Amino acid sequence: MTRDEILAAVREGHSLQGANLRRANLCGADLYWANLYGANLQGAVLREAVLREAVLCGADLYGADLYGADLRRANLYGADLREADLREADLCGADLQEADLRGAKLRGAYLLGAHVNDDQLKRADWS
Repeated sequence: MTRDEILAAVREGHSLQGANLRRANLCGADLYWANLYGANLQGAVLREAVLREAVLCGADLYGADLYGADLRRANLYGADLREADLREADLCGADLQEADLRGAKLRGAYLLGAHVNDDQLKRADWS
């Protein structure tokens, strides 16, 4: 899917559940309330994207660039966030239960009210 097709689908309220969006360039995209359940977003560029209240349960975000992204109240339950760049991302109120944060860059991320445990945070990269 092209960037325009992805954004049009989200705007029209279509589900992108299980979609293959690997390496998609969605920098600054408005994906508010998007249904990306189980989507493949490996290596996607979501820098400063709005993913507020998006459903990303079980999504594959391995190595994704989420620098400065708005993930407030997003559902990331069981998402693969290994090696993802979440620096300066707003994860306030996000559900990160069962998410894999090994090697995820979290320096400067906002985690107030996020559902995440200490073991997950210990595996992240805070440098």
